[in-house]
Amino acid sequence: MFGTRDRSARWQRHWDKHSRTYDRQMQFMDRAVFGDSRQWACSRATGDVLEVAVGTGLNFPVYSDDINLTGIDLSEDMLDIARARASELGRSVTLLQGNAHTLPFDDAAFDTVVCTFGLCAIPDLDAAIDEMHRVLRPGGRLVLVDHVESSSSLARVVQRLLEAVTVPLAGEHFLRRPRNHLAAAGFDIEDVQRFKVGLVERLTALKPAKA
Repeated sequence: MFGTRDRSARWQRHWDKHSRTYDRQMQFMDRAVFGDSRQWACSRATGDVLEVAVGTGLNFPVYSDDINLTGIDLSEDMLDIARARASELGRSVTLLQGNAHTLPFDDAAFDTVVCTFGLCAIPDLDAAIDEMHRVLRPGGRLVLVDHVESSSSLARVVQRLLEAVTVPLAGEHFLRRPRNHLAAAGFDIEDVQRFKVGLVERLTALKPAKA
């Protein structure tokens, strides 16, 4: 079995390799499945914002102009595309290569943490969520969108078959549901929306403010 560090290095090579086709694949999924989820997520981001698994920066065009945006991703090749996209948009973004398991930021550094379609492929889901909680300020908001375990038993069979290929190949999970991990990390769920036979879930959760 691969350890977390070994798996992260392997997935980094995978995403570097696929960085050039990523936009085309995700833009198709946005049209066919995810709908307005990027706009939904980014409209809920305020203040100092961290986007985890920022990828090629597909969310950049829909963030408000008044936020201070930082992005982190495992793949340097993805980040090269994100830097070019930010430049084309005239948007100032701090972009760093790094691992969601050990975010290179101080405690309570951000008002909002956003992760869209990223937790499905991060090896240690709980470690990533714990780190998101750590870097949020008290009262800060977590915004998540992802494909998750379907509410349809038939769809779950298909998802299980897909995972037999996608988990060994790219570390991509279809039967995860991040919502079920948030309370243990210290989050209070604020809002949940689920659609496409439960395949897509988008939510916001709050880090409780200190008394």
